[in-house]
Amino acid sequence: MGRKNQAFRWFCELPYNGPTNNDRGATRHHMTQPFQRCATAVDQLYNALVALEDRTELLQIEPLAGREWFELLRQKLVPQLRDDAFLVVAVVGGTNIGKSVIFNHLAGCRASATSPLATGTKHPVCLVPPGFEKTHDLAAIFESFKLYSWNDSDQALKTTDEHMLFWRESESTPPELLVLDTPDVDSDAPMNWIRADAIRRSADVLLAVLTQQKYNDAAVKDFFRKAAEEDKAVIIVFNQCLLPEDEEYWPVWLNTFCSETGIKPEAVYIAPNDRKAAEENRLSFFERRWPTDSDRKVDDKNARSLTDDLAKLRFHEIKFRTLKGSLKHLLREDRGVPLWLRELNQKSEEFSAASDRLSSESVSKIRDWPPIGNDLIVAEVRRWWKSRQEGWARRVNGFYDTVGGVVVAPFKFARDKISGEPEDPVEAYREREWSAILRTVDEVYEKLEFMAESGAELLKPRLQKVLAGKSRADLLEKLRTEHEAVDFQKELEDTVDIEMRAFEAGSPDMYAFYRQIHNLSAAVRPAASVVFFALGAGPAGEAVAPLVADAAGQAIATVVADFAGGTVAAVAGETAVSEAAGKGSGFLQAKFQKLQTSFTSARVNWLVERLKNDLLGSLPEEFDLIASIPRSEEYAVVQSAIRELADAVGETAPTEATTPNSAEQNAIGETGV
Repeated sequence: MGRKNQAFRWFCELPYNGPTNNDRGATRHHMTQPFQRCATAVDQLYNALVALEDRTELLQIEPLAGREWFELLRQKLVPQLRDDAFLVVAVVGGTNIGKSVIFNHLAGCRASATSPLATGTKHPVCLVPPGFEKTHDLAAIFESFKLYSWNDSDQALKTTDEHMLFWRESESTPPELLVLDTPDVDSDAPMNWIRADAIRRSADVLLAVLTQQKYNDAAVKDFFRKAAEEDKAVIIVFNQCLLPEDEEYWPVWLNTFCSETGIKPEAVYIAPNDRKAAEENRLSFFERRWPTDSDRKVDDKNARSLTDDLAKLRFHEIKFRTLKGSLKHLLREDRGVPLWLRELNQKSEEFSAASDRLSSESVSKIRDWPPIGNDLIVAEVRRWWKSRQEGWARRVNGFYDTVGGVVVAPFKFARDKISGEPEDPVEAYREREWSAILRTVDEVYEKLEFMAESGAELLKPRLQKVLAGKSRADLLEKLRTEHEAVDFQKELEDTVDIEMRAFEAGSPDMYAFYRQIHNLSAAVRPAASVVFFALGAGPAGEAVAPLVADAAGQAIATVVADFAGGTVAAVAGETAVSEAAGKGSGFLQAKFQKLQTSFTSARVNWLVERLKNDLLGSLPEEFDLIASIPRSEEYAVVQSAIRELADAVGETAPTEATTPNSAEQNAIGETGV
């Protein structure tokens, strides 16, 4: 354990016998050092939580705002871990119990409006010592309120939805002490509860005003249970007592209050039911032992000055204690940051599982896509090679192409008469592809409909939105229009050009060898034609029969080599010639297959993109974003910060929520979305 950590824990447990108010400023730097580690971690935690919440909207998790631990973080820890030398003392309690009377006694004047009837303070009012606002940021300390200068005791009675806090300097307020009058914790107006809770979180000391009528009120006890959980320092003032008659009763009332709230008061005072003294600001406060059977010595005969007693509070000990209490609440497994992280993980895992299902079941995976005709690919490869022939090879091949066309023409005419004119292979492929598109769209909608009906609740509204209305008919109409406009011949030309250029760049020696063979084949076109006719060995065999590994192929290779007079060896080298002859048709068949695959992949990706853009929209990205939240940088910062804070306050580190499987959530694959 580091020295700073040890120092922090030591200070938290240390009974304060240190400097008085006069020399607090001189020791502030020394006393602030143990805060630094926590202050840094708290800032990191707060910023990471806010950033993380921006990404969790789709998880439908309750917002951070309104969660008790987050409000403590925002209203107490973030602003007050920056300075440990002041205390916030709030006078709190139920309706019509004399809170404002007690507050005025602390102020030394009629600062807050009072009446025998309930005045109903609706906004907190705050007294600060002279010069306090010049060295402290009041707006940060009371972050939930809009601050206004306080000029009139009736200002706090104004009814408005705006959360206002009125403040002014008071010469009678002890140095480094902020004293507040607050709205009723059991008010009929929910706005008052919100304001009272915000003050409770910001406060270090609660001066709890109780009466015979209010000590057992459910709303009052609920308020103080929260204070006990946050380890607030509480001073009890039992007001409006009939003395001496109530001396035997107040301990019973207070015992009930403490046992049902968990409050362990730092001190207990009783005040008589004296309306005139209350209005004239001269009410007496008598200290009492608590528990009553303790050996704590008090002067129970003479009245005490609450202001003087507050000035003698052990400032640093109380400040450390309340900040530590807030940190412990923040780190609680059952209601703090760890619970929120578990909620986030659970929702994220549900979404991740649904996203995996969406991907693994291949909602838009393309199967059984029709291949482009071999004759079309062979013809395009030939055109590509011909476009690169030069000189006599171009002239010879052009001559034989013309002659071949003339020779074949009668046979084609006869075939067309007998069997009918053959179907355009490009249009035939277009029809086969459209059938595949229709089949794929039907499968996609069936799976989406099934997931919308039986899938996770988080998915249903999004999938139902995708499937709403005429989405299928509109999608098919759009696909049909685009599909009819596709120039397949141009796409095939582009595919062949890309692959052949890649072949040239990736295997320049082999490319040069085949190009030379193609050029030299012009000299043996008659013999090659016989071999082509005899082999019938598939598309690659038809394109490059001079290189096949059988006897006919070897014969053609020999003829070409003899004709070239060693030119082939000079261009590609003996090794290349030997390799080409060894691989034969298998090598070129693989090249042909790559052309087929490239063209098919391009067509499949076309449909995938259309389904993604026109059907699924941003759904894949949303799923991927949500599934990745527990692996985000912000999530890691939150986990690191709570480990740091747990170590700093001597708590066992909260159990880390399990991060979902980090398998990739592929939004768009080669053959599916």
